[in-house]
Amino acid sequence: MTIEKTIEKDATILKLEGWLDTLTSPELACAIDALEATPAIVLDFEKLEYISSAGLRQVVACKKKADFLGAAFSVVNVGKEVYSIFSLTGLDKKIRILGK
Repeated sequence: MTIEKTIEKDATILKLEGWLDTLTSPELACAIDALEATPAIVLDFEKLEYISSAGLRQVVACKKKADFLGAAFSVVNVGKEVYSIFSLTGLDKKIRILGK
């Protein structure tokens, strides 16, 4: 998995590519820990192919970090297969998901 971080005036965007699973979720955890004050945090899943329960835990951790920082949080460009995992777990009701 690769993570590309971009900072815009109104958001910090983390673009993920590949698989977010047990082996790669620590990379996202490090990126989340490094986040600083920003109006919004966006996870861009346009190129994410797969997410496991370990990946979902990191999405929840990112939401908690956004809440701690007082930032808006959203997940964007979620493909059908990845969205189905959010739906099965009920996270689609708890997290703002755009572009499914």
